[in-house]
Amino acid sequence: MRALITMLIISIGIMALVGILSAIDAIKSGINNNFTSMGANTFTIRNAEVNIRVGRKGRKAKAYESITYQEALRFKKEFTFPVVTSVSTLASWNARIKYANKKTNPNIQVFGSDENYISTAGYELESGRNFNISEINSGTNLIILGKEIVVDLFGKKMDPIDQTIKIGASRYKVIGVLKTKGNGAGFGGDKVCIIPLTNARQYFGKPDMTFTINVLTKNSLLLDIILNEAKGTFRKIRKIPNGYNDDFDIIKSDNLATLLIGNLQKVTAGATIIGLITLLGAAIGLMNIMLVSVTERTREIGVRKAMGATQKAIKNQFLIESVVICVLGGLFGILLGIMMGNAISFALETGFFVPWFWIVTGVIICIVVGLLSGYIPAKRASQLDPIESLRFE
Repeated sequence: MRALITMLIISIGIMALVGILSAIDAIKSGINNNFTSMGANTFTIRNAEVNIRVGRKGRKAKAYESITYQEALRFKKEFTFPVVTSVSTLASWNARIKYANKKTNPNIQVFGSDENYISTAGYELESGRNFNISEINSGTNLIILGKEIVVDLFGKKMDPIDQTIKIGASRYKVIGVLKTKGNGAGFGGDKVCIIPLTNARQYFGKPDMTFTINVLTKNSLLLDIILNEAKGTFRKIRKIPNGYNDDFDIIKSDNLATLLIGNLQKVTAGATIIGLITLLGAAIGLMNIMLVSVTERTREIGVRKAMGATQKAIKNQFLIESVVICVLGGLFGILLGIMMGNAISFALETGFFVPWFWIVTGVIICIVVGLLSGYIPAKRASQLDPIESLRFE
């Protein structure tokens, strides 16, 4: 019973270590998939005060003036390189969409965009069509829905095209459905809908509304050259004097993912420390169990020594017992850890994966813990006097 309880403590420690670190790997995978889905030849010009704050040493990020609608349109007009440029804005990040007596959770992101946004943001249409220029300019009440919204409101059989839905008090006609993209790491994904940019300004406008410019290059080899040209063009539009820093950000599709993953390293370190502390408690418990076992089995040790067992044989016996308890507990903990990590992975829709690195690491840790915890009891057992041991009871 004591051995089973010790194995359980070890399995919980390994589960915490493997599970948490596997979950972090799943989050990293989700971030990579989400941001790199825009393609290696895409970059974004956005306000320097990003929604995801990654401040340094707790300091608040400096606020800059928003990118205005006029500045974004002027860039789209003046930047004449062979690229596809789109202007968009996040009209709402917590909207609720209704159809008949059905409604979504209030966690839908509503984007106002032009006719190029779908291609520059890495989306594809599953059915229906995109906005045309006249619909963008006139601000018609049309909408393109993400796949998850369609399933929630219309089910899997009903065709949503030409149906009318509501966002707040406004009615919109569905003209398109986006292909599924996944909701990795909680960013956008299939919980988005897109309305014409002018319509977003009209119904969701606010004084500090900022606009984002996406640029899709046709040749990824020219990305850095075009990016630098875009920076120069936008500095001129923003009237930034020479020698002054940019008051906007230009982010390649993989840069933000790298930034977020970099900040996850601290979380990984913290999770590792928590798991190792749990394993330290398990190691102390195992050592205690083995010391008690030596005391209770003193007569057995005396009999073995009287029949010719050497100190090395006695030491190996108790070391092997300690390692076996650790490894069996660790294997069970690894299994639980994989299940825990993949449960989070499925929640983030990053798919099933087997964290081989953490599996091997977990087994090695179990062997080391078993050896360290069992050495002192094993050495004590091997040094018992056989005469004293035989008359112990």
